[in-house]
Amino acid sequence: MLSIIIPTLNEEKYLPKLLDSVKNQSFKDYEIVVADYNSKDKTRQLAKKYGCRIVKGGKPPIARNNGAKAAKGGILFFIDADCIMGKDFLKKSLDEIKRKNLDAAGCYVWPLGKRIVDKIAFALFNFWIYATQFFYPHAPGSGIFCKKSVHEKIRGFDEKIRLSEDMDYVRRAGKHGKFRILSSVRTYTSMRRFDSEGRFNLFSKLFFSGLHRLLFGEIKTDKFKYGFNYKK
Repeated sequence: MLSIIIPTLNEEKYLPKLLDSVKNQSFKDYEIVVADYNSKDKTRQLAKKYGCRIVKGGKPPIARNNGAKAAKGGILFFIDADCIMGKDFLKKSLDEIKRKNLDAAGCYVWPLGKRIVDKIAFALFNFWIYATQFFYPHAPGSGIFCKKSVHEKIRGFDEKIRLSEDMDYVRRAGKHGKFRILSSVRTYTSMRRFDSEGRFNLFSKLFFSGLHRLLFGEIKTDKFKYGFNYKK
């Protein structure tokens, strides 16, 4: 069984789109675990309507770890609530994981929108995670597969990290098993964070935070503020 784990905080606008994309998958042997951080909107009601199990959430690393603890599947798939999956995403992903004998995997991500600047930025990011997968793995929280045994071995996401805990997670997972970026699939993400913060501000923040990680290690303070939820 595959366990799909989704952190949520007031996601009534986006969660149904993701759950519809899951429901339409050809692969059906999955459960959905929603780790909710006390949403004030209809997130929980919608999750129940779609048959999801709901567990206590928190900031993304805490929510993902809580979801993983409750998961019944041997493979975990972490995805953000404002993403969607393409047709046959799960089947293609699991087939590639099995074919390549992977213990953990990331996915390319593509923007939901028509702005050329966004597509260029995501194309560059996808090239970056492709190029670094063999020696310094990177993968966004918009799509990470990991065997539950490996997740437990590395003790899950580091809950002390304030930014890019997903990048730290796959780097550690890659040390305890075979990691690759899946070539057959991609996830699609909303641009709400870019719309809320502004593209220049967010690109700058991501660039300098990435540089900080390379030079000084993981970010465990609020030096780079990066919100969990944006009401867009």
